Amino acid sequence: VNAPDDGGILAGNWSGDYTGGTSPLSWTGSVPILEEFWASKTPVRFGQCWVFCGVCTTISRALGIPARCITNFESAHDTDGSITIDVHFQANGELDDFSNDDSVWNFHCWNEAWMSRPDLPAGYGGWQAFDSTPQETSDGVYCGGPTSVYAIQLGEVHLPYDSPFVFAEVNADRLYWKPDERGVMKCTYYDKKVIGKSISTKAANSTRREDVTNNYKHPEGSPEERAAVLKANQVGSTRTDIYKKTVDDVKFKVVQDTENTWVGASFDVGLSMKNNSTQTRTVKGRISVSTMYYTGINADKLKSEPFTVVLKPGTEKEQKVVVTQDEYDGKLKDCCMLDVAILAHVEETDQYFTIKENYTLRKPHLSVKAPAEAVVNKEFKIDVSFTNPLTSSLTECSVTIDGVAPAIKFPQGSVAPSGTFTATLPITPTKVGRQEVICIFNSKQLEDINTSTPIVINAA
Repeated sequence: VNAPDDGGILAGNWSGDYTGGTSPLSWTGSVPILEEFWASKTPVRFGQCWVFCGVCTTISRALGIPARCITNFESAHDTDGSITIDVHFQANGELDDFSNDDSVWNFHCWNEAWMSRPDLPAGYGGWQAFDSTPQETSDGVYCGGPTSVYAIQLGEVHLPYDSPFVFAEVNADRLYWKPDERGVMKCTYYDKKVIGKSISTKAANSTRREDVTNNYKHPEGSPEERAAVLKANQVGSTRTDIYKKTVDDVKFKVVQDTENTWVGASFDVGLSMKNNSTQTRTVKGRISVSTMYYTGINADKLKSEPFTVVLKPGTEKEQKVVVTQDEYDGKLKDCCMLDVAILAHVEETDQYFTIKENYTLRKPHLSVKAPAEAVVNKEFKIDVSFTNPLTSSLTECSVTIDGVAPAIKFPQGSVAPSGTFTATLPITPTKVGRQEVICIFNSKQLEDINTSTPIVINAA
């Protein structure tokens, strides 16, 4: 399916520049991709993980292999086989991007196929994870799996194939490192619960989400889950001396209103600090905000502010950073994501709090009006509208309609700053039955503003 090794169906592109091809966000299904590949006999440009995954599902099912797409949120990408995600900071509290080879994707998609595994002990058949997104090589080839999902749940990463990588994707611990006064890297903080959230697939014969997290790991923090991590780490290269108890009488909490953080509005994030001790505590640190790709790679740094806060016994204070639209306008990447990195150090006790989180700015709602019913091969019209949230124009606009007929792209004019976009588009359905009209608005400045609405297509 992927192109790097053998000229497969899809060429990947995570640069944000899709000149000479189609943005991965613009695809609405596998059919146009497969038709283009069949016609050109060359890799189709471009795909990212959900595109590779969707095409792989289509091909697997066409071959009679039961398969489904899996989406893992906060998906780890472990590059060194440690089965941990290592985040390095400089002495001044800035992220050390040159040392941060590991990353955490906001989400990652792979496939599962139902099959027997005669090469494994009894009981390890059933759902097998495999990945066509070209991330890392396996025996010199860009592929992943098949990996027994049951083996991942148990932490048995010695079983083939690529089990350590898959285990890290769903259950790695995140370790934060900073040089001490001698320049030796010290693990200042660790998080056991951040990786592998809401692992999902589409429920059979339904549009609802089915949660399959418990297939991959026991409930987070349970004795069974920790036992699986410790078993997996025996194969990896994790140091066990990092999991030591430290003084933590200052309570830290990140404050961010994710439900009301929209594209076009200011983004603010705060660090709440409460001194639970009977003595004064001095907290020094830094809060940094950058734009980022969904693969966890930072792009443009927007803010980096050091702080010093003195906390009297029993008191609580909040340190806040605000990023305005003017500061991020033109710098957001495909998925409108911001990365927040915070390092805080309590001078009196050597307590650290370190965190690296990503936030997605919410895109405007795309409204679509369509009739409840239509007739196959008979044209009907839909109305599409939304309001531009930016203080700059949207250019190179288009609306793609799919679901009831082969995908059709309708080029549109520019949308003025804070202006309302409206369009009435003709559709001729080719499928009978209960369907979904899928609408995607794309522009140079904002991509993948999408929605869908149900419709019944009757026979003529």
